[in-house]
Amino acid sequence: MTGLDVEAIRKDFPILAREVHGVPLVYLDSANTSQKPQVVLDTITEFYARHNANVARAVHTLGSEATTAFENARDKVAAFVNAPNRDEIVFTKNSSEALNLVAYSISNATTFPGADRFRIGPEDEIVVTEMEHHSNIVPWQLLAQRTGATFRWLPIDDDGRLVESSIDEVINERTKIVAFVHQSNALGTVNPVQRIVARAKSVGALTVIDASQSAPHLPLDVQALGADFVAFTGHKMYGPTGVGVLWGRYDVLAELPPFLGGGEMIETVDLTGTTYAPPPHRFEAGTPMIAEAVGLGAAVDYLTALGMDNVAAHEHELVEYALPSLAAVEGLRIIGPPTAVDRGATIAFTLPGIHPHDVAQLLDEHGIAVRAGHHCARPVCVRYGVAATTRASFGIYTTTDEIDALVRGVQQVKEMFSR
Repeated sequence: MTGLDVEAIRKDFPILAREVHGVPLVYLDSANTSQKPQVVLDTITEFYARHNANVARAVHTLGSEATTAFENARDKVAAFVNAPNRDEIVFTKNSSEALNLVAYSISNATTFPGADRFRIGPEDEIVVTEMEHHSNIVPWQLLAQRTGATFRWLPIDDDGRLVESSIDEVINERTKIVAFVHQSNALGTVNPVQRIVARAKSVGALTVIDASQSAPHLPLDVQALGADFVAFTGHKMYGPTGVGVLWGRYDVLAELPPFLGGGEMIETVDLTGTTYAPPPHRFEAGTPMIAEAVGLGAAVDYLTALGMDNVAAHEHELVEYALPSLAAVEGLRIIGPPTAVDRGATIAFTLPGIHPHDVAQLLDEHGIAVRAGHHCARPVCVRYGVAATTRASFGIYTTTDEIDALVRGVQQVKEMFSR
């Protein structure tokens, strides 16, 4: 196995000691939200108990301590994604807010001085992929509606991968924005980022990556990815809810109009006009998610200590183990790539004649937590002709024994319905 001591890791997560319906919890829903190690819980408690104050506003001791903790978290996140400049890290509420921030800021370019590069009109096109989470579809549809731009998408094939030939066909000289997922939450597919970014750059388009599912599972190097923006969220990477991150190239952020107006995002305010702070504060209006950001910093420390290469290797082994085990269940259909190549630790499946919600509910009676539905990626379900899927997703604390429990549970569900 890999360099991770999974049994030791599991002891760091107090919730994994729970029982559900009288049996040990098997948590296979990390793509939905991950569990939190004790160090993250302790960090948040410590902040509120001893250092709680608003940031960037007070000169007293607590204010200075809170500001230092908040900005230290920014430094940790910048190092985690290999950002060349800490001021490229913008704290948001989650990935959805980060993606909306970009879309609505681009909308504001029509009246913002020096933002000509972001202006979009009826002759322009916005491109996403067919496998996107709704959070990386709806903001761009809304932008297209506001500007008159054409909304287009890259299709996916029967194995859940992008149709390679479509990249050069769909992304063309009219394309202004290409927004796509790094790792699909519905299929597990890891997309060819450099290939897409290179094509987008060749036609002068901005690139936006949704890294919500890759940040907890793969080494994330924004310089190597080459995109203009990368969004991810804290609660899927063993941090708290309520905090996300938008990374953007500084030269792009510096020209981008603000999204929200309020305290701390300004330089000067006059009744006749306002000038705005440089990034990242231009995009962090009002009191931010201070304790949550500090907690995210602790989660980043935890993952960094484990080593993201080790995390990726562990989860790759889990996928290699789980795919044939689940495929051996008669009638089970895996929705997504059939092999572990360029595939993350998320496996969606269907059982003939059994609704995914029934599968999930019956698995829960055996203590197994999975998700059922369209996973905020309904176009994927439409593409494969299913109303919904059952999805098992793994994390650093997942074991092969838990995968065995899942397979047994699925067999038991089948037997129950056959009776």
